[in-house]
Amino acid sequence: MNTSNIEKRLEPSWLTSGAIAAWRRERVWLLSLTILAALFVWIPAQGMATAIFTLGNVAGIAPYLLLSIGLAAYAGATGADSLIARAFTGSPAKMIVLAALAGSLSPFCSCGVIPLIAALLTMGVPLSAVMAFWLASPIMDPSMFVLTAGVLGTEFAVAKTLAAIGIGMLGGAVTYGLMRAGRLSDPLRPGIGNGGCGGAKVRVPKEVVWRFWTEGPRLQKFGREALNTTLFLVKWLTLAFILESLMLAYMPASWVGSAVGGTGMGSIAIATLVGIPAYLNGYAAMPLVAGLMSQGMDGGAGMAFLVGGGVTSLPAAVAVFALVKRPVFALYMGLSLSGAFLAGVLFQLWLQI
Repeated sequence: MNTSNIEKRLEPSWLTSGAIAAWRRERVWLLSLTILAALFVWIPAQGMATAIFTLGNVAGIAPYLLLSIGLAAYAGATGADSLIARAFTGSPAKMIVLAALAGSLSPFCSCGVIPLIAALLTMGVPLSAVMAFWLASPIMDPSMFVLTAGVLGTEFAVAKTLAAIGIGMLGGAVTYGLMRAGRLSDPLRPGIGNGGCGGAKVRVPKEVVWRFWTEGPRLQKFGREALNTTLFLVKWLTLAFILESLMLAYMPASWVGSAVGGTGMGSIAIATLVGIPAYLNGYAAMPLVAGLMSQGMDGGAGMAFLVGGGVTSLPAAVAVFALVKRPVFALYMGLSLSGAFLAGVLFQLWLQI
């Protein structure tokens, strides 16, 4: 047989090539649709429940999504992102502390904070300050503080607030040290922005044109950046909420309770790790932790579970993985887990005093 004929047979057809290209380009949407389709075929009730849950959560996060993306696109189109970047060129320690404090007061969950983080990094805000805000934000907010005090006590609520601030500052400091060593440049994945170091925006400030719609290129840039970022984040958050729905359906609270219940340092470590797959939002997890603590579980394990689960839950991890490059993702997960474990240990030591 002719060699050229063999090579032609081995070459992928245009249909196969098109399918591969479509998968590479839209694999996240295709994966989400495949999961939903399988559920509707094999478990119709769960398929409907998952679809409703996903749509409801995407709709609930839409205001934060549109606001943060709109602000980022507006800042980029007008040139105001250079002003924002320069506002974060003061003392790194001061920026990190303020970001951690702001995060502990912000009303964002671990998934809801993703669009805002994307906007801040796109504007050129340093990753160290963003990381401090990012880690602190899902752990505590004013309404969470009130509910935590009511369910678990004021002492627990204050300790959890201090944990949020402390983990934020620790994460910001570690990130700043790595940045000083020349690591973590351009943290965002391609298609999300220009990175988060802010250096270029400070060194080469652009002219600010607040009425950007009067200039065609700036208007086009606004529309292009807003659309691309919206589509990118929505597809990953959709997959995250689908996974969350399935975990809530097939990972009962009784299993979580049996896994994290116990005493000693080992229980704190287990509670920290179980918080990753066993996603429970902060409001739903508190009654579970209160019940386990009434049955003898250490307060430190409860603290580690609430802190670790809030920051590193699997749906949030999926969204973070889609947003930033792998070294930043690994740093985020490492800081979250070590911070949750440390918070649990320190709270347990406090209770034993």
